[in-house]
Amino acid sequence: MDDDSSLIVQYSMPSRRPSIWMVWLFASRPATLLASITPVLAGTAAAVGVGGLRVPLHEGGFIAALLAALFLQIAANYSNDLFDFERGADREDRIGPIRVTHAGWVTPFQIRCATILALAMAVGSGIYLTMLVGWPVLAIGAAAIIACLTYTGGPWPYGYHGFGEPIVFFFFGIVAVMGSFFIQAERITLTSFAVALPLALTVTALLTINNLRDLPSDLKSGKRTLAVILGTKITRIQIQIVLLSPFMIIFVFCACDVLLWWALQTWLLLPFAVYLGFKVHQASTGSQFNTLLKHSGGLHFCFGVLLGLSFFW
Repeated sequence: MDDDSSLIVQYSMPSRRPSIWMVWLFASRPATLLASITPVLAGTAAAVGVGGLRVPLHEGGFIAALLAALFLQIAANYSNDLFDFERGADREDRIGPIRVTHAGWVTPFQIRCATILALAMAVGSGIYLTMLVGWPVLAIGAAAIIACLTYTGGPWPYGYHGFGEPIVFFFFGIVAVMGSFFIQAERITLTSFAVALPLALTVTALLTINNLRDLPSDLKSGKRTLAVILGTKITRIQIQIVLLSPFMIIFVFCACDVLLWWALQTWLLLPFAVYLGFKVHQASTGSQFNTLLKHSGGLHFCFGVLLGLSFFW
């Protein structure tokens, strides 16, 4: 593993506890929620475009899918806050967003209850979706809940063993997009996979940048993320690959007549992706990485919107 000393740690704790609503807003990490909204939008748009609007949008399938995805994301963020605190992974030198349990703003019992509540809301939406389109949604939802709770929890948290990126790629990309497509079209097609694959890569870029930012503190706390395993230099290259490869994938699917050529409008974002990749190689401070995370989230969202709109031109 290469030298990671070039990553400069920056961390500061606010001097005063915010209001209770702001505490829970901090804990939900609103900047990450686009990761759950985007695949639902793109998968639904693809199903509507392919189905010629003959889909059960009027039955609330889209809203239920969006709520299920959002509450699962919030539950994951709450549970990570709790489990990282209990494992001692939140050190004073971490440079990511404030962890409310570590900051003493809430008790472990309170955030555990909040996690259960968020999961209950996701389950409620999932039950409605199961009634709407059948048991496959139930199976997907159960697997997603397990993945949510075992990222940093359980006897073998996969996020501590380098499997965070593959699981995010699968659930927040492939499953989320194709599941949203299935909810509307009640079938799975190659087109749904063609939409899911590039978005799985752009959402993986988010987590990889996050783990590169946290690499120094994770290294000290024994949290072996993929970034810790690979080291700084290889992780920076990995980020460039997941940022740029979606554009080539879109081109290939268009050339194979799986996607309409309108999908190439996503290439409007290519200069921004190149710019992000360049900045990733330069970033060394917490504020720089946090800015890159926001921009990467914006890229993921805009990519999903442009890809979804390609079905309506």
